[in-house]
Amino acid sequence: MKLDYVQALKRVNEARGAWIIHGQEPLLEQNLLDTFRKAWQQQEVERQRYDISSVNDWKNVFNALNSLSLFSQQLAIEVHGNIKPDANGLKQLKSYIQHNEHNLLLIVLPKQDSSSLKSAFFQVVEANGVVVPLTATYPQDRQRILSIEADKLGIQLNNDAWQWLMQHHEHNLLAAKNSLMRVADTFPDIKQIQIEQLYACLQDQSRYTTYDLSDALLTGNLAQSVKIYQYLLAAGEPDSLILWTLSKEMRLLMQLFEQPQNALQLGIWKTKVSLYQQALRRLNPRQFLKWPELLLTIDAAIKGMSKENSEHLMLQAISELCGTTLFPSFS
Repeated sequence: MKLDYVQALKRVNEARGAWIIHGQEPLLEQNLLDTFRKAWQQQEVERQRYDISSVNDWKNVFNALNSLSLFSQQLAIEVHGNIKPDANGLKQLKSYIQHNEHNLLLIVLPKQDSSSLKSAFFQVVEANGVVVPLTATYPQDRQRILSIEADKLGIQLNNDAWQWLMQHHEHNLLAAKNSLMRVADTFPDIKQIQIEQLYACLQDQSRYTTYDLSDALLTGNLAQSVKIYQYLLAAGEPDSLILWTLSKEMRLLMQLFEQPQNALQLGIWKTKVSLYQQALRRLNPRQFLKWPELLLTIDAAIKGMSKENSEHLMLQAISELCGTTLFPSFS
């Protein structure tokens, strides 16, 4: 079964078996995961997380699904990564789906290309479970998603205000949500928001966004990239969103190196293809081998799972994307 983001939100409480969520919209992924985690907590479902860095890691996932702790009635396992099970893993996946009606395997993937969506892995889950593409391709999709966010804040926007907000933020759903939060805080007594209120509180909004960081990284401008990164930190941008931006650019560059003719299929905007191609010509592909490890290290540092300094590590990732190395441990 395939569900869109809004449909998936409504089915979180009844989710069982195997689900895949995939895409490159951080707001949708963040919201859906938060909704799942809240539901698990309320239902006293045991939650475990696994990060897949090799095919062998899937063995740990299936072992966990088959060994519920003495203190739990249900288990929810989050799997993060972009490595799919091998043939033996697919057999275990099919067996799990057929014989385990109470637990949930939630697989969180980045955006997938068309060949991946046709793979046996996706076919098994779509036939027996749920696949949720985290996309908002059309303006009406983005407005529908943001309307849910506005409802949470107890505000409504008139038609002109919606049009202004969508044009102001283009495709950046997370920035648009932040703007809704800001206008709700700035005008707590106004429930029907007009363009005037949006403009009044957004005209001095932060000069830089993660999109500006992406552009600076792709052009190899280290000084500008560091400046934008430091501004985002000072402005309170979540570390997880900055990491998502770094991870997205690293992943797209690695994928484009392997599939140089498939830029559009990989999700790179037509207007940005030349930027990615120029970045590849500037970078040494041998650097790519260390990137997955660096990203995992940053993620662990942000979550407090290591004593590493996440800000220093993100500066290292920024320098790597710009073609420089700050610390020899990741050279």
